[in-house]
Amino acid sequence: MLLVVEQFLNGLQFGLLLFLLAAGLTLVFGIMDFVNLAHGSLYMMGAYFAATFVMWTGNFVIGVMLALGATLLLGIALEFVALRHFYGRDHLDHVLATFGLILFFNDAVRLIWGPAGLALPLPAWLTVPIQIMPGVFYPSYRLAIIAVSLAVAAFLYVVVMRTRLGMLIRAGASNREMIGALGINIKLLYTLVFGLGAALAGLAGLMQAPILTVQIGMGENILILAFVIIVIGGIGSIRGAFLAAIFVGLIDTLGRAFLPDLLRQMLSSTAASTAAPRALLDADLSLDGDGAGGAAGGAVSGQPAMKDSFNARNAIVALVIAGLLLLPLYSSMTGNIFVLTLFTRIVIFALAAASLNLIMGYGG
Repeated sequence: MLLVVEQFLNGLQFGLLLFLLAAGLTLVFGIMDFVNLAHGSLYMMGAYFAATFVMWTGNFVIGVMLALGATLLLGIALEFVALRHFYGRDHLDHVLATFGLILFFNDAVRLIWGPAGLALPLPAWLTVPIQIMPGVFYPSYRLAIIAVSLAVAAFLYVVVMRTRLGMLIRAGASNREMIGALGINIKLLYTLVFGLGAALAGLAGLMQAPILTVQIGMGENILILAFVIIVIGGIGSIRGAFLAAIFVGLIDTLGRAFLPDLLRQMLSSTAASTAAPRALLDADLSLDGDGAGGAAGGAVSGQPAMKDSFNARNAIVALVIAGLLLLPLYSSMTGNIFVLTLFTRIVIFALAAASLNLIMGYGG
C-alpha cells in the first residue's frame, strides 16, 4: 500500500511536469498553427540556465527566477528572429526549421557548457523528507514541484479564462483570421504566446534538473510525451492538456512500477521489462484509431462487391492476432526471447504509426 501511494505521487508529479511542457506546446500549436519541435530544446535551455545561475548566485530561488526570465527572453527572441518567417507555411516547413533548431541548440550547449552533464544541487530546506501519512515520507522537493505546478495551472486557467489576453488567446485558437481582421496585433499576440510557452518549457526543465542530470538532448524524449498529451487533451486546450498530462504521467509511472511484475507471471523477466509500459501507453493512444477504422470497415464491408475480399482479410487478421497471442507461450516454452522482443517492438511502432496516421489523415 505504501508503495502504491508513493508511486501515485511520483506519477502525479511527473504528470504535472509534463503539463508545464505540454501547455506551452498546445498554445503554440493551437493558436499559431505552428509545429515546434524545438520546444524540447527550450526545456533543455531552462535546465542549463538554472544550473548556471544557481552556481553564479549561490542562491537556488534567485537562480531559478533568473533562469525563468532568460528562457522567456530566449523564446521571444527566437520567435522574432527565426520562427515568424514560417507562419502560414506548410507544417513540413515548420518541422524542418525547428529540427534544425534542435541541432543548433545541442551544438550551442556543447560549445558553451561542454559535452559533460551538469548537476543542479538543491538547498537543504528542499532535501528534508516530509511525512504525508503515518509511516510514509515523501521528498519535499517533489511536493514542491506538485505545488508549483498546480499553482501555475491555476494561474494559466485564470489568465486564459478570465482576462482579455485569455480571450484573445481563445479567439486565436478558434479563428485567427477573424481576430486579425478586428484590428488585433496578431504578431504581438503570437510573440507573447510563444514567449509564454517557452517560459513554461523552461520552468519544467529547471524543476526536473535537480532530479535528473542536465545534459544535451534531455528535452527530445520528453517532447514525444508532450505531443501525446496535446493529442489526447485536444490542441489548444489547457484544461485538456492538464487532464491528459496527469493521465499519461500516472500511466507511465504506475506502468513502469507494476506492469513488469504482472507480465512476469506470463513472460520471462527480460521480455516483461521490454514490453512494459510503452505498449500499454501506445495501446491507449490507438483506441480512437480502432474506433475510426472499425466504422470505416463496417461501411465498406457492407458493399457486396467487397464482401469476399474483406472476409479473406478478416481471416488473415485473425490468424495474425492468434499467432501474436501465442508468442508468449512459445517464448516461455523455448526460451527464445528475441522473437517476442522483436514483435513487441513491431507492435509498439505499428500502434504509434497508426495513431499518427489517424491524426494526420483525419485531423489534418
